[in-house]
Amino acid sequence: MSENSGIQPSGEAVTGRWEGVDVNFGEEGGRLTYGSYLRLEKLLDQQHLESDPPAHDELLFITVHQVYELWFKQMLHEMTASRDAMLCGELWLAQHLLRRVHTIERTLIQQVDILETMTPQDFGTFRHRLSPASGFQSVQFREIEFLSGAKDPSFVKRFRGLSEAEKARLELRLSEPTLWDAFLAVLEAAGFSTAHEDDLRKALQTVAGDRSHHAEIWELAEGLLQHDELAAAWRARHVVMVERMIGTKPGTGGSSGAGYLRSRLDLRYYPLLWTLRTSL
Repeated sequence: MSENSGIQPSGEAVTGRWEGVDVNFGEEGGRLTYGSYLRLEKLLDQQHLESDPPAHDELLFITVHQVYELWFKQMLHEMTASRDAMLCGELWLAQHLLRRVHTIERTLIQQVDILETMTPQDFGTFRHRLSPASGFQSVQFREIEFLSGAKDPSFVKRFRGLSEAEKARLELRLSEPTLWDAFLAVLEAAGFSTAHEDDLRKALQTVAGDRSHHAEIWELAEGLLQHDELAAAWRARHVVMVERMIGTKPGTGGSSGAGYLRSRLDLRYYPLLWTLRTSL
């Protein structure tokens, strides 16, 4: 560190070099602040209530769902990078990023507890204002499902009110490789055949039975299964919360509400990894 680096008693900004890196600490003359870096003025102005007079719990409802969308954005960032890492043979990086996804998913499950501090009566004071908006319309959530391997083009056709940019994003996710496609590429790079389901079952059996030689592939498979399990746990937690809030009422977007959500509980992204357990 150079001699002119460090904290000065006057509190003035300090410039110098630390281990060969230019530094500029202190608020004097600073151009970047905590608020400007995070765009807080705009961020904190995005919670606009529909109820009039304002319902107390609508701010909570909006905030929780906006936070969900921010986490969805981060998940897509990590999942895409994990897939690309697998395709490039960087298995350690793919594992690392999947672990981050798992941690975010646990946070998403826990956020339901915050939403449940709202009573059905309080939700009812503004719920009628939400129609026809619905969580079913979350484009990022659908991107997560597509990227995970549950591609369903019918969702794009059923979505109403999609912008051209949102439609393009969903169509891109439908056309690009999934996490499962990337995992199959990893198996193929290791010399396994994945041409037919029987070949794939044998490959998975070999990996599971010889972890000393296929440790990285096994850990990737476990990472994918963990992602699948946590997604299933979120769906289960979500439907119970909806039933607690609105019972069997239809959803604001026109769906059957909890009935539709229950129909999605058996969804599994990687069924072969689940059936593998039976033969271990």
